[in-house]
Amino acid sequence: MTKYIIRRLLQTIPVLIGVSILVFSLMFLIPGDPARVMAGEGASEQTIENLREKLGLNDPAYVQYGRFITSAVKGDLGNSVRTGRPVMDEISARFWITVELAIYSTIVAVFIGLIAGIISAVRHYTLTDIFIMIIALFGLSMPNFWLGLVLIQWFALGNLPFGTDMPEWLFNIVQMRPSGWGESWRQMVLPVITLGTGGAAIIARMTRSSMLEVIGQDYIRTARAKGVSERIVIYRHALKNALIPVVTVIGLEFGGFLGGAVLTETIFAINGMGRLTIDAIRQRDFPIVQGTVLVISVIFVLVNLLVDVSYKLLNKRIDLN
Repeated sequence: MTKYIIRRLLQTIPVLIGVSILVFSLMFLIPGDPARVMAGEGASEQTIENLREKLGLNDPAYVQYGRFITSAVKGDLGNSVRTGRPVMDEISARFWITVELAIYSTIVAVFIGLIAGIISAVRHYTLTDIFIMIIALFGLSMPNFWLGLVLIQWFALGNLPFGTDMPEWLFNIVQMRPSGWGESWRQMVLPVITLGTGGAAIIARMTRSSMLEVIGQDYIRTARAKGVSERIVIYRHALKNALIPVVTVIGLEFGGFLGGAVLTETIFAINGMGRLTIDAIRQRDFPIVQGTVLVISVIFVLVNLLVDVSYKLLNKRIDLN
């Protein structure tokens, strides 16, 4: 297992190098001049040119990339063009808000998706199965930003389609206050539902497909023929062997939630990395954009590594060496 982890870590190095090249290229792809942004609109051309020279923006691209990657390895992603603070300080102030949002969204997606997928597989080709798959199709089709706006319209603004007789305790739970997480867990309910709905639909469909494939295996029929209870057959034998493709999807969904938080945090005015990225793009703050994208990409790669390692824990017959 240790050798496999080391080998996989070494294999991630080319991936991270490729990611760093793409992230560095953002500076050239996004229109705007960081030196002009820092100098201000009224700055003279000479001042802007001096600032470009000071920042090293006149150096060849490969020299700038070498400087960027060397600093990134040391944990230095430069300073924000807008505030002048180190990029890592700006990110660390928002990092755990986004990670918390992604973790809770993943928990909701896994809980709903697994239950729906198992029920759908056990009762396949029945009305229950058809109903769950239709709901899952709607979940896949709804954009997160649209669902978030609908939830705000219904709950945060109190404009419910079924009148104003909503119980106070329910309104308090789903009420959203646009100030980040702040004081109460209630403020994360709507963003988590918004972000987790699509993931739950994907997990439900994958769980159903994987469970149906496993349920048809000979060892499942043998267990039933021996009189093993249906609950044990489903949860101990079928589900355990059907989880490997589902775990893969869960890992991808977690990475997707980190990236998808950009829209969700913007809609709900949450001060996480997603909103930081959007603000940085608007203000042409290139170091912040590069830093947030790089951090999210590294987390995504590490999550995929954890998913690969978890295969061995789920099925000891898998050879990782």
